[in-house]
Amino acid sequence: MLVIALLSAAVALALTLWIGNNGALRAAQCPAQADDAKAIGDAAVGELAALNGTGKGRGYADMAFTDAAGQPTTIAAFAGKKLLVNFWATWCAPCRAEMPALDAIAAKYNSDGFMVLPINLDIGEGGLDKAKAFLAEVSLPNLPLYADTSFAAFERLKREAVAIGLPATLLLDEEGCELAVLQGPAEWHTPDGERVVEALIAL
Repeated sequence: MLVIALLSAAVALALTLWIGNNGALRAAQCPAQADDAKAIGDAAVGELAALNGTGKGRGYADMAFTDAAGQPTTIAAFAGKKLLVNFWATWCAPCRAEMPALDAIAAKYNSDGFMVLPINLDIGEGGLDKAKAFLAEVSLPNLPLYADTSFAAFERLKREAVAIGLPATLLLDEEGCELAVLQGPAEWHTPDGERVVEALIAL
């Protein structure tokens, strides 16, 4: 009887944990946001015409990377801010060319409610040092250094058919939910780029 009672308790606990974990997963999922995605898509013209409003429910709150000191963090650490997340690498010439414009956008729009969040993808032990050297060399004071030297974050984008190459940019809401995707570089420091950023901030 004792064995049966213990087994019953174990089954009940496992069922409770399963329900709880699935509830947490459901809570972490992003809702479809067709109207917000359309608002950003409609603003994306000219230099930003390649940006696509998505809003299909993909979430990135758990996407992991590190700060400049190598300390782990995630997109969730920026909850409450709408994000322009730009994936770049020092070996990617279009990425390097795009960075000054992103720095200018950050200088103009970064606030309590918005942030340009660049994530460097130089792989391996020396990756972080390469990124630091590049940012120091070209003087981009408004772009903090975050990095994923494992490349896992971008592999996730590839698996989900969000992006296939660098640079790539995600526009996320305050909960880390995807609203728009840009594959490739863009002239962000232009009226077209600013129109997209202002559309995101206004949602």
